[in-house]
Amino acid sequence: MFSYDYDVKGTQETGNMNFPLEAVKPDPRTDRSAQNPAPMNLLGTRLLVVDDELPYRRVLALMVEQAGMTCKTVPSATEALVLLESEPVDAVIADLNMPGVSGLQLLAEVRLRYPNLVFLMATGVDDVRLGVSAMRQGADDYLIKPLQMEAVMLSLDRAFHKKSLERELENYRQNLEQMVCKRTVELQNALGQVEQSYADTLDALGAAIDLRDGQTAGHSRRVVLWSLQILMHMHGTQQQLKHIAMGAWLHDIGKLAIPDAILLKPGPLTIEEWKVMQGHAQIGYDLVNRIPFLADAAEIVLTHHERWDGSGYPRGLKGTDIPLGARIFAVADTVDAMTSDRPYRAALPFVKAQNEIERLAGIQFDSQVVNVFLHIPNETWETFRGQTSTMQINAALASVSIEDLGNSL
Repeated sequence: MFSYDYDVKGTQETGNMNFPLEAVKPDPRTDRSAQNPAPMNLLGTRLLVVDDELPYRRVLALMVEQAGMTCKTVPSATEALVLLESEPVDAVIADLNMPGVSGLQLLAEVRLRYPNLVFLMATGVDDVRLGVSAMRQGADDYLIKPLQMEAVMLSLDRAFHKKSLERELENYRQNLEQMVCKRTVELQNALGQVEQSYADTLDALGAAIDLRDGQTAGHSRRVVLWSLQILMHMHGTQQQLKHIAMGAWLHDIGKLAIPDAILLKPGPLTIEEWKVMQGHAQIGYDLVNRIPFLADAAEIVLTHHERWDGSGYPRGLKGTDIPLGARIFAVADTVDAMTSDRPYRAALPFVKAQNEIERLAGIQFDSQVVNVFLHIPNETWETFRGQTSTMQINAALASVSIEDLGNSL
């Protein structure tokens, strides 16, 4: 069993140990009272003294008990760890040099198990550097033997004050983390609501386009999926997917300004009428570009009729001068137009659309985009055709993050 020196009879025992009264007088090496305020009230503090020398244990216990603290003493680090497991302790004062487990080893174990426990290291005069090293390793302060009452009390006061500040800082950090988490959730919810509002607006615009040109109802929905599928196979980023989806969805928005006599004319258009019809790309761009979160999508609206060889409109762009989204859209738009019913013809077989697009690679279409398109299984396109009748733009953008939407504002 371990023997704990719980009972201290000061006057009788100190008289037998060569510890005269001047041993507790201020020592210029350790008396820091001139630079520090008076110690706080340590009444009731539970102290554990760990020292292999019985006289030091008893004298220190006598001093702290006279100050109103309770004190228990043990002769080794091993016994200290046993006591800490079974009894509450507020502070530990341990000798640096002890046989077996040293004070530094005890410090390391205490910091691991009881990180908030006050720990003071006691060292001889020749071990001051080791005392400083102990503080670097986690000790709250160090004491130089022989110990003086004022030095012990001030060290305990500083250590408890330090721990109090650390607790306050930790509480502040935890509260700050909770506040940040709360604000982050609120911001995500707000951005989600903004995103939903944008999606609802886009859905309404898409519906307006379909109502305006009933002959191509569902076309905008289908080209969104076609374009997204091609871009995903080209490893497009989330932001690129977002922009191409919105651009494809709104590509014909400029037709809202085209007169019915031209837009819905059953026969061929005259040269003048065709010039008016071509104006829908610029009109659509002007409408969309003024909306900040649609600025990149507006480029697709403007250039979706450009051709690889430069024969398209409205600017006659050529090759890679045409935005990638518009080059992808051109393929998606053509395959949907050829495989959909029109007033003047029935839908063509999908394989015929593939052959025509392959034939026009490098002329009307970007060859790289065409190659990706041709390697997507036919079953994928057939599946999409059955999904678009009620599809909304927010469903098409489901894989795009809220953060990317915020970055595009």
